[in-house]
Order: sequence, then structure tokens, then C-alpha cells
Amino acid sequence: MIEIIDQRNVCLTQNVYLKPDYLNHPLISGNKFRKLKYNLLNARELNKDLLLTFGGAFSNHIVAVAAAGNELGFKTIGVIRGEELIDKINDNPTLKLAQKHGMKLHFVSRDVYKQKTSEIFIDELRSKFGNFYLIPEGGTNNFAIKGCEEILTEVDASFDFICCPVGTGGTISGLINASIPNQKILGFPALKGDFLREEISKFATKSNWELIQDYHFGGYAKINTELISFINEFKNSYNIPLDPVYTGKMMFGIFDLVKQNYFPEGSKILAIHTGGLQGIEGMNTKLKNKNLPIIN
Repeated sequence: MIEIIDQRNVCLTQNVYLKPDYLNHPLISGNKFRKLKYNLLNARELNKDLLLTFGGAFSNHIVAVAAAGNELGFKTIGVIRGEELIDKINDNPTLKLAQKHGMKLHFVSRDVYKQKTSEIFIDELRSKFGNFYLIPEGGTNNFAIKGCEEILTEVDASFDFICCPVGTGGTISGLINASIPNQKILGFPALKGDFLREEISKFATKSNWELIQDYHFGGYAKINTELISFINEFKNSYNIPLDPVYTGKMMFGIFDLVKQNYFPEGSKILAIHTGGLQGIEGMNTKLKNKNLPIIN
């Protein structure tokens, strides 16, 4: 199995600390490593040598699966949302990186992609590619939750609030399950919508959590100049890069909540940096096309 590199928590302010889990691996970074760990062990136990998963044009998960497969000897297939991307791989740093690590990319229309959980569609993919080990979009399943439960360690018991970005709900579910009674888990969704509560409730074993839905900046992968400035200033101040889709929005939210005195006086807050830095290059391409400032 790939060795994980644990990092010490970083003190940002008197009360806010950051767990740099993104440093656990160069490519299978942050929560993606956690989500894949037990899935890959299970695939080995089932004697599967082919992994298939789903993702969009700039998916961190797609890159992580490709890199993990390349490092551990699995063949990988990525079912990618958007047929229009077939001829644009070389212009897309995420897809190009996944392909570089041996992933076979299978492009489908956005309507077909919506069927990614359909047994009929999965059977069609098995007929086409063979008996693969299926990893869901974003990697969230019971094995992923088990891996994410390992993010928190004994040294984190002193924190009152644990904060993390939320995409599919897997990471926050693992944090909730691993938390201790006095801790409150705060999730900062990267996209609009209240459907995440139901998804998290499928896996979470405790009720000590809340979603803070005021910092999605308009929806998934939506950003503005205020967020870009914050991310760049944060890197200048702490020498820690933030991705614009997940951790950037979370840290913006945490700092804003501190200003609003949301946290009781004396609270200790731990933010989980879940990675996603490979997506910065693709986002900067979009920003340049819109004549907007880029992320440093």
C-alpha cells in the first residue's frame, strides 16, 4: 500500500489551526488518499485489476484514481462528463494528467452521465470494459468513510470545532464518526443545495454536525475576485496554497465567521485541508479567458 505522510497541524491564528492533509501524497492528495485507501485494499482482496470511476473535466478524484492505479498496478478507466471534451484533452491539465498516469478516458454526454448510478448503465460499462471494480463519483462509499475516519488523531482531541469542505459528503461523514462528544463538525459545501444533509445522514453515526451554506460563492467551481484575493493573500501570509473549489471557500468562511464572533470565546478550531491543488491550473485557464486575476 502507498505510504502516507502525516503532517503536524499549523497554527494560523491564536484559535484557528489547519491540518495540512494535502501533504500526505503528491498526487493522491488529502481526502482522495483517504477515500481510496480501503477501496483499493478491497479491490486487491477481490482480485480486481481494473478500476472504473466517474468525474468531470477538472475532477481531483479522476487524477487521484489514475495516479493510485499507476502506482499500485491497477488499470484505470475514467468515465468523463461531456462528449465535447474528447478533442480537448491536451488543453485540459486534469484530463491530460490522468491520461499521463495510464487512465483510459471514456467520454459520455451529460444526459448519459446522469445515469452513473443506474445498474443498467453500469452493466453496459461492464459489457464494454470487463469486470471492473467500481468506485463512485467523488469516491464516497462505506470504504471511503472508513478511510476519512482516520483523518482525526489523538492530537486533535483538544479542538472544539472541526471544519472541512463538503463535496459528496464522504469526508465530513468520516470526521463526524471519528469525533468525540465535545466536538462540533462544521461542513462548508462547495455547491448549492440542501441535498447533502440526506447524503451525509446515510453515513454519519452522530448528530454533532452542521452545514454552513453561506460560502459556496454561487455554486460548484464558481468563484469571484474576492475569493481569488483571499486565496492569494492566504498563501502570502501562511505559505499554504488553497484550491478555489473546496478549501479556499472553507477558509474564507472560517475567517469570516471568526470576524462575526460565531465561535464562542476561547474555542479552538481545526480546518482540514483536503487537497485539490491540481485544479488550480485549470481554474487559472478559465480566469485568464475571462480577463480575471489568477490564483498565485
